[in-house]
Amino acid sequence: MLNLFFSILGFVPLIFGANWLVDGAAAIARRKNISNLVIGLTIVAFGTSSPELIVNVLSAVSGNTGFSFGNAIGSNVINILIILGISAIIFPVAVKSSTIWIEIPLCLLSALVIFIMANDVFLDGATVSVLNRTDGILLIAFFIVFMYYSFFSMKKDDTEHEVKIAEHSTKRSIIMLIAGIVLLAGGGQVIVHFASIFATDFGISERIVGLTIISFGTSLPELTTSIVAAFKKNADISIGNIIGSNIFNTFLILGVSSTIRPITIDVGANLDLLVNIFATLLVFIFIFTRKGRMIDRVEGSFMVLVYVAYMVWVLMF
Repeated sequence: MLNLFFSILGFVPLIFGANWLVDGAAAIARRKNISNLVIGLTIVAFGTSSPELIVNVLSAVSGNTGFSFGNAIGSNVINILIILGISAIIFPVAVKSSTIWIEIPLCLLSALVIFIMANDVFLDGATVSVLNRTDGILLIAFFIVFMYYSFFSMKKDDTEHEVKIAEHSTKRSIIMLIAGIVLLAGGGQVIVHFASIFATDFGISERIVGLTIISFGTSLPELTTSIVAAFKKNADISIGNIIGSNIFNTFLILGVSSTIRPITIDVGANLDLLVNIFATLLVFIFIFTRKGRMIDRVEGSFMVLVYVAYMVWVLMF
């Protein structure tokens, strides 16, 4: 259990590192007169997903590919069923048209694509299902297309995309940037190392550890951002942050991880992939079940209950 404690402790420098990295890099970018649009799409967007990215990269490098898969898919499920569900419970989440017809379908596409790629046994008659380097490169290609869409769709928007950036001196910003990178790398290494020992000692699969402990920890930035946005009744930030993060997790993070080292998929992983698809479909369905295209408190509560049932099944069976 001490290994579990140290693994969880690793999330402290990981989360602080992500925040310092974003603050330092954004402050430097602002001083270089880089636009809010570029800062928001690159530094801020990548920064909120940096915990998942660093943990997955380190997991792939160390050969713990089960963590890579569990963390990415687990974070996606948590983002929708827990984070969006809780946000809707706090204040009903209204969804704008572009999110409904473009971003949510893209998120559903990412869930379907990864389901197909991870089913070599059923679709190709292979002896084992693997996300190989070819799959990884294709996922990254999808991500590049998504970034291209994001840049030009935001550029066409007449409103200014304000990004709150703290004012720091150049020296302080550089120190924060370097410290953020160090904390991210150190925290990620601690999490992967001790989680691996914990899984081995208790005979728990890396997939399960990734789906639960690791994905909860790496989802903390999205949880904080979305709950704060919900209390401020800023639904666009809440759901946009969640959907964008899921697309990042699938296309970029799993893409990079499987390019570094092919990921062998556990037999039970199809449940996780189907829940990932179902969670995204729930968002799309709930938007049209009430007037005003929103996710209300009842639907948010249902999302949370679905996640609880899913976790009970995963841990018990």
